Amino acid sequence: MTDSTTKAAEIELSHLNQQGEANMVDVTEKAMTSRTATAQGFIKMNRATFQLITTGKHKKGDVFAVARIAGIQAAKKCSDLIPLCHPLMLSKVQVDFTLDEENSQVKVTTLCRLTGQTGVEMEALTAASVACLTLFDMCKAADPAMEIHGIKVLTKAGGKSGQWQAE
Repeated sequence: MTDSTTKAAEIELSHLNQQGEANMVDVTEKAMTSRTATAQGFIKMNRATFQLITTGKHKKGDVFAVARIAGIQAAKKCSDLIPLCHPLMLSKVQVDFTLDEENSQVKVTTLCRLTGQTGVEMEALTAASVACLTLFDMCKAADPAMEIHGIKVLTKAGGKSGQWQAE
């Protein structure tokens, strides 16, 4: 087993009670700390669709502006989508796009921040996912074969476990 697999096997799953039932984690006694998470996702498309959206010639308008707003809204609604997530008072949500012309893909990077008792990884992941899904939705008529991939947490900071960064 790898180190991360061994560590995962040693960690108790916090969303299960002693009977193995789904359980919302009680964060009442956790300290209020500044917490930040970043995440990413990619959407790959054909060259024609990539050119259409990067030159602003898509008939639906600025697909990046719509995807940015969708990602921000998704982070704010994360607890409505993921059953055991806590509703959080986010203080910052940021959604950025990096254009990769060589591979005809868009990298979506998100950042979520708050001062609270639980982390914001799920909010950052949800923002990245929904921003990618929105780009897909707006471009599916031009390119139904688009592919969303590489959705993952990049960094997290704050709380008892401190800093973490993806390899």
